[in-house]
Amino acid sequence: MISMQEYAKKFYKSKSWNNLSYGYARSKNFLCERCGEYARLVHHKVYITPNNIDDPNITLNRDNLELLCKECHNREHMSKNGSTVEGLMFDDNGELITMPPIQLEK
Repeated sequence: MISMQEYAKKFYKSKSWNNLSYGYARSKNFLCERCGEYARLVHHKVYITPNNIDDPNITLNRDNLELLCKECHNREHMSKNGSTVEGLMFDDNGELITMPPIQLEK
């Protein structure tokens, strides 16, 4: 399994982020803001980078957040200039993992 970027680990494990992301998800009734399915991934609309990781206007601003299900989160990152490469996806915790093999129906 490939984990989150090293520069972001401290932020995503912080009490500030955990409180904000849980409160945000709860305020959206744990429903994906795009498709309405169960969701628990709080996504930053303006992506977190090494240059903005210390800017609370980006990282801790509710206006920059969106609650997404795993499928919508994967779609978001796969469609934005290859934030994930082919064969990778995000799991339910927002960690990058290798995609499981596709099972063909017989």
